[in-house]
Amino acid sequence: MNENLKTTTKNLTLSAMFLALGLVLPFLTGQIQQIGNMLLPMHLPVFLCGLICGWKYGAVIGFMMPLMRSMLFGMPKLFPSACSMAFELATYGLVAGLIYGMSHWQCIRALYRSIIAAMVAGRAVWGIVQIILLGITGSRFTWQMFMAGAFLNAIPGIIVQLILIPTVMVALHRTGLIRFHQAEKVSTTTEG
Repeated sequence: MNENLKTTTKNLTLSAMFLALGLVLPFLTGQIQQIGNMLLPMHLPVFLCGLICGWKYGAVIGFMMPLMRSMLFGMPKLFPSACSMAFELATYGLVAGLIYGMSHWQCIRALYRSIIAAMVAGRAVWGIVQIILLGITGSRFTWQMFMAGAFLNAIPGIIVQLILIPTVMVALHRTGLIRFHQAEKVSTTTEG
């Protein structure tokens, strides 16, 4: 079997698993929105998908997950929560996968760099989308609402992500399911 086809099949299979996991994990919070907002259970599979399968898969799964979950289970509410979360989670998967994939050394330090950069970018995108969506309805999205939604209420979830994601990645590396490796250098010379 062609190596590219094997990799694509593996990434598609893993992405489907991460999507299913993201649909099911919020049931651990009892579908209680306040607890879900604190523990952020859908974020974990998106980060892992971006880091393991790559930024393209992470972005697509991140975008689909809250919208599918809203349509299937009614939580989060489609507008504005699931819509803004779709862009936020897509950004997490994209940024985490892109930065980690481009890292010269794929190690714990690169892992934390990519997770933290993705968290900041995703929360910024969430805030921008909230401003746009709430602006359409004539509502306001204040700085206090942004800080509470993006950071203050999410501190437990952020801590869980910073502990659990590297732990899972290291465990997968130790079992041989993924490999930390030195990324190939991109040629910076131009043909001429």
